[in-house]
Order: sequence, then structure tokens, then C-alpha cells
Amino acid sequence: MRLGALASAAVLALTCGIAQRDDGRASVASATSPVERATVATATPTQGIDNSVPLKLPLARPRVLVLKARRQLILFDGERALRLYRIGLGTSPVGDKVREGDRRTPEGDFYVCVKNPQSAFYLSLGLSYPNEEHAARGLRDRLITRSEHARITRALRRKRTPPWTTALGGEIFIHGRGSQSDWTWGCVALDDADMRELYDALPTGTPVRIEP
Repeated sequence: MRLGALASAAVLALTCGIAQRDDGRASVASATSPVERATVATATPTQGIDNSVPLKLPLARPRVLVLKARRQLILFDGERALRLYRIGLGTSPVGDKVREGDRRTPEGDFYVCVKNPQSAFYLSLGLSYPNEEHAARGLRDRLITRSEHARITRALRRKRTPPWTTALGGEIFIHGRGSQSDWTWGCVALDDADMRELYDALPTGTPVRIEP
């Protein structure tokens, strides 16, 4: 893929995330521009992944990488890529999540903070949005109060679920019910069979990185 196409892919990063009421790591982090980040994401080692081979659970070091522009979710055990899933995203196509109702998928580093086996969207894994970067930006832009900022950061440092009721929004999940289109309000949607497998593989606390 040419460099121009990579830059376009980064700009076209779609968002996701249904406001559900149901109820390359070091190298990626070191990238300093959208084009560099897109290049690193494109180089993710997905060759050789065979989704038909049963997973051997529990995984020793599970982690997840979501590539929004490519509509892909990659499951790793340490540095080894095990699964490549197709995903659907949200209806607002560009940028990081800023506030409740913008229908954007948050970007950055999160962890699985809750597992819901009775989700209205088959199964769901709650993500720790807003993270500390979102909270700092929200405080700077006067979207949240100092008290709300403190509550968010305190929950994150204890590896708990951050408040989901501020103006920054929340309830961002990886869930089922189909990857056929971009239909959520900010979440990451998988086909149900893929969601079942992922749900069984990920304990709470699993790192999740979402890239444009």
C-alpha cells in the first residue's frame, strides 16, 4: 500500500459504540505521526493466523489490538497473534471520542473492566473509557469538573470501572450482533461466534489498544 493510501486510511478511522444501557505495542506507542502510526498498524504480524485452530485457554498474556480503519480486531497472547476478527464500528466516522452521544469510538489504551454475559448484544466486554488522557482533556475543556476528573483517575488507578455518567460518556463495549456494517454508537461489534470465542479468552484487566 502506498504512503498516501496509508494516510487516507488513518483519516478515515471510523468510530463506534452503542451507548448500551444493558445492559506492535512499544513500536505503536512510539509512532509520532498519523502516517507513522498507520504504517506500524499495517505491519502488524497477522500472517499465519488460522481462526479454525481451537484456542488453548487460558491464554498466558492476552491483549487486544483494534485497527479501526481496517475494521479488524487482533487477539494476541504476548507477541503472538492468534485471531483476526472482522468488526463493525460506529456511525460517526472520524476521530477520537470526546463526549457523550458523539457516536465515536475512543482511541488509546484501555482494559476490560467488566464482562456481561446477559448483554442485549449477545455478550459484551466493557472497556475502561474514559481513560486518563480523555479525563485530562475533558477537564481542560471544561466538560467535567475537578471532582469528576478525580473520580475517573482514582477508578483507573485501582483498575476499576471509571464513571460512565459524566459528559465524556461511557459504556463502551466490545459486543456481538454482527460486523456486517458500522451500526453502533461507539462500540466494537463482532459476529456472535467470534464474540463468544473472544469473551471466553479475555479476563477482566486484559489490555485493549484502539488505533485509528
